[in-house]
Amino acid sequence: MSETIELSVVMPCLNEADTVATCVQKAVRAMQEKGVVGEVVVADNGSTDGSQELAAEHGARVVPVTERGYGAALMNGIEASRGRFVLMGDADDSYDFLEIPKFVDALRQGSDLVQGCRLPRGGGHVMPGAMPFLHRWFGNPVLSWLVRLMFRIPINDVYCGMRGFTRKHYDRLDLRSPGMEFATEMIIKSGLYGASMSQVPITLHPDGRKEHGPHLRTFRDGWRTLRLFLVFSPKWTFFRPGLLLMAIGLLGYALAMPQTAVFGAKLDVHTLLVASLLILMGWQCVLLAVLARIFTGREGMMPPHEKLERVTVERGLVLGILEGAIGALLILVIVWRWWRQDFGPLVYPQTMRWVVPGVTLVAIGFQTAMASLMAGVLQMQRHRRAPVAVERESATGAA
Repeated sequence: MSETIELSVVMPCLNEADTVATCVQKAVRAMQEKGVVGEVVVADNGSTDGSQELAAEHGARVVPVTERGYGAALMNGIEASRGRFVLMGDADDSYDFLEIPKFVDALRQGSDLVQGCRLPRGGGHVMPGAMPFLHRWFGNPVLSWLVRLMFRIPINDVYCGMRGFTRKHYDRLDLRSPGMEFATEMIIKSGLYGASMSQVPITLHPDGRKEHGPHLRTFRDGWRTLRLFLVFSPKWTFFRPGLLLMAIGLLGYALAMPQTAVFGAKLDVHTLLVASLLILMGWQCVLLAVLARIFTGREGMMPPHEKLERVTVERGLVLGILEGAIGALLILVIVWRWWRQDFGPLVYPQTMRWVVPGVTLVAIGFQTAMASLMAGVLQMQRHRRAPVAVERESATGAA
């Protein structure tokens, strides 16, 4: 049976009695008119209003999902689907499933993922009252812009829940988000894995439900999406902010070491202390970026980073020891001078120019060495033992 089904339409459902029958009917009609052999799978997330029965009566296969959440419902529904292609869409009648042929055509042409676009930027259309003002003019445009900026993904409507994809592509993504951010995780991972993506314009209609409002929570789900961006982009979350902090810190050193006057203010050892703080914070961010990238690659959240996979604990330890040794040497210079003066008073503006960089390098060396050991922990892999064949002596062959 699974070999004959080309398309599975998967709908998450939680108390959608007002609209689920209409959505199923439209999906069935669209596939029949297009000549697509398909099925409709309704992933029910614990409805108590009879949605399951209505969906089944109109031709859907209902899959009960106990784990709550938009992503959890979709993941279970997709796992239960049998089509070579999958199209997901909400069961609230805001998406017109009669537009299914657009997605099927793009999938047949070779796209791994076909994203629907409701926004005018991508040729889509939002009917009056279909999308809240904050979502339409701020939330969706900003989050979609961040996806294009941070991940180089040419998608104009990242939050659109109507999209098609191949089952083969979905299986390699290993999606994990149980909530509303599931849809965003799919987009981000598709870009990271180099999937071929296209988008088709669609129309968003007003929510057809009367008994309750949308399940989406603006600020909660918006933050969870932004958090997902940060998790999947160590470069933007840690690496680039770290480089910026270090650059400012080094600039502070360049101005304070020769006691340069800036706008009439003479920079001295106090500036060195602040600059050292920025350098330490920046270096910590860079190390976190490396550790996060190793972890996400090993866990399958992102493709492995080839250069970081070749980084060894020994190289990191050598670098850390070298940094710490240089710092300790700077400190010892002042200790030696102090000893030459019979441990008398020191001229702080002069000696602190040695001690502050020395302490900073010792701290950086320690951070580097400890991060290298942690990288070694993250790079450890569990090797499965091959089953050992145990030959049993037969009763006739036993001594």
